[in-house]
Amino acid sequence: MKFSVVIPLFNKAPFIACTLASVRAQHWTDFEVIVVDDGSTDEGPAIVAATADARVRLVRQTNAGVSAARNRGIAEARGEWVAFLDADDWLHPNYLATLVQVQEACPEADTVATDLAFIPHDEQHWPPAWTLPPGPASIEVITCLPSRWMQGPTLSSSSTAVRRTRLLGLQPCFPVGETQGEDLDLWFRLSELAPIAMAHVPLAAYRVELAGSLSSGHHVHELPPFLQRLRERALHGPLRGKRRHATLVLVAQHELTHARLSIAADQRLAAWRWLWRARLTLAHRRWWGTALLCLLPASWSRALQRWREQRSRHAPHLVGPRQA
Repeated sequence: MKFSVVIPLFNKAPFIACTLASVRAQHWTDFEVIVVDDGSTDEGPAIVAATADARVRLVRQTNAGVSAARNRGIAEARGEWVAFLDADDWLHPNYLATLVQVQEACPEADTVATDLAFIPHDEQHWPPAWTLPPGPASIEVITCLPSRWMQGPTLSSSSTAVRRTRLLGLQPCFPVGETQGEDLDLWFRLSELAPIAMAHVPLAAYRVELAGSLSSGHHVHELPPFLQRLRERALHGPLRGKRRHATLVLVAQHELTHARLSIAADQRLAAWRWLWRARLTLAHRRWWGTALLCLLPASWSRALQRWREQRSRHAPHLVGPRQA
């Protein structure tokens, strides 16, 4: 079982050597590394080119975004499975070997993954070291990703691998030009075709609050395109029964989130519009809680939002899937 580890690279020179080292240190050694330089202007590509390992391959392209870089890596891959890794993240030495065990335990799965560890960026203490829980990791088989996602986000681009033949049938896998939910778009499409198997052990590390990270600071006033496409597939595509209902509820939950963002911005009319669109969740406490916020003074709503953000920042460090 050979892996192609695809790493999109754009101006991450301070981190790429460590990221590559974490892949080269894998206990499962049947892999290649494809670093797609997306028009970097720093020394990152030179660091990759100087790596003394024949398994590491540098591919260059003019700047086109992370989605185009990942799609290029998939097209260049030679392995049976494609594993994705961001250029500033890190893998535990047991990562690929664990993915092999997950696939053997669930051969019908086309997507395999592990949990992700959120670790604050610290130049003096990287790569990270953490103690893994004793004993074998439990493996969860996910057959309805929208329903599972509402219990808590699962897949992350740095802790997921996909069968290459499945990806080739979905190209372009990542929507070019989008920077929010471009990976979620692929995970949900994959979940509609085959089960997902996930080992609940944190074997990839994500740098939290790293300046310049694409996954931080998103704020939009409309549903991201991937959610619009997800809803369209539920309404007019092949999704049926429980999966169709779960998909529509998931989209509605995001609409509730936009309603709360509108309340925090004192845009009450927009908030009521979002609430109307999210009426599928009318029986949920969150819908009624959001409606109540619409009736409170804006200062109260903002104070509540600040309290929630502060509580989130001071919560115990989470080892688990990256938040979407």
